[in-house]
Formats: sequence, C-alpha cells, structure tokens
Amino acid sequence: MKQKLQTVLVMGMIFLAANAFGQTKTYLDLMINVASTNLNYGASNSSLADYKKSTDGIQAGVSFQAGITPAFSLVSELYYMRKGGKLKANNPITSNQSSLRLNTLELPVLARLHLGKFYMNAGPSIAYNLSGKNTMGDLSTKLSFNNSGEGFKRFDAGVQAGGGVEFPFKQRRIALDIRYNYGLTNISYNKEIYNRALMISVHFSKPWKRNPLGR
Repeated sequence: MKQKLQTVLVMGMIFLAANAFGQTKTYLDLMINVASTNLNYGASNSSLADYKKSTDGIQAGVSFQAGITPAFSLVSELYYMRKGGKLKANNPITSNQSSLRLNTLELPVLARLHLGKFYMNAGPSIAYNLSGKNTMGDLSTKLSFNNSGEGFKRFDAGVQAGGGVEFPFKQRRIALDIRYNYGLTNISYNKEIYNRALMISVHFSKPWKRNPLGR
C-alpha cells in the first residue's frame, strides 16, 4: 500500500511538472530600439551635473526568453548598442563642449519573474567596446583602447533591472520593456567614467512550440 502511494505521488509530481512546463513560453525576438545613454564621472559627477547631456543611441540585436515555469523565465540577449554622453561648454573638465561615443556589443543574462501580464527582470551584463570617438569642439578623434593617459578599456560590466508588460495579439505577443543599465566598470584608464543607459524596447514575436536550443 505504501509503495502504491509513493508511486501515485511520484506520478502526480511528474504530471504537475509536465503541466507547468507545458504552459511556459519561449520567444526569440529581433530588437531594433532607441536607448538614452549618459555617463557618470565618479567623484566629479556632482560638479558636472549642470553640464551633462544624455544622447540617443541605437540598440539592435536578438532577445531569447526561455520559459522555466509559468512564473519564471531566463532571458539572454545579444545586441549592438551606441553609448556615450555629452558635456556642455565651460564645464570643469574639458572647458569646451565635448561628446564621447562608444560602439559596443552587450550580453545581459536576466532572471524574469512573471506576474500575470506584467513581469520584472534583473541580472548581470557584460559588454565589449568595439570602437569609439571623442569630440572636443570641432575636433574628433578615435578612441584608443590601451593602458595610456587617454586610453579606454575594452570590457565593461554592469547590472540591468526593470520590467515590462505583455499583450496577446493573434497568437503572438507584443511586449513593452523598460530597463536601466548601471555600469560598474570604470571604462577609462586616467579618469572615472561609467556607462548609464535607459532602454525602452518593443518586442513583437510568435512563441516557439518547443525550445529551439533543446533536442
């Protein structure tokens, strides 16, 4: 009798797990969005507050959401993004009006908690700086990525956090995602510069019938 009861309990747990995984959804989305980016200057940031200006940069790539349970997913993304910021004229650091632009590849991995049609997500992110440009007045120069007085670092790390809302649409979904990217790595060798970004994304996709990364 005890063995039969254990068998029933095990079969019941398997059924519940299969039912839970059957309700999960997996998406692969293309992303083309605009992000508002700016720079944080560490100890000098407060003195530059009145001179800082954000810049709009393109964000383009793919987003993969793998459903683990109906209430929890893992999201991995890979995209190109333009980051940077501007300083107005007469600022304490450069005096002249200046701007810094970075072309980066970014890879965040996020844990996503679903609450009905709403969700929250957060997780780490790493980035690789492909190239960049520094403009001072009318003079523009390419960034050098080496350990020198004016050098910048290739790798950047940070955290992303935010949320969104999903709308069903003819067996598909439309998702509006709002997220903040907080850079943790000083990307300059001779001064303090950290990336910051506010990203607003719209996803339109059809759910996969099975996990494309599975067998």
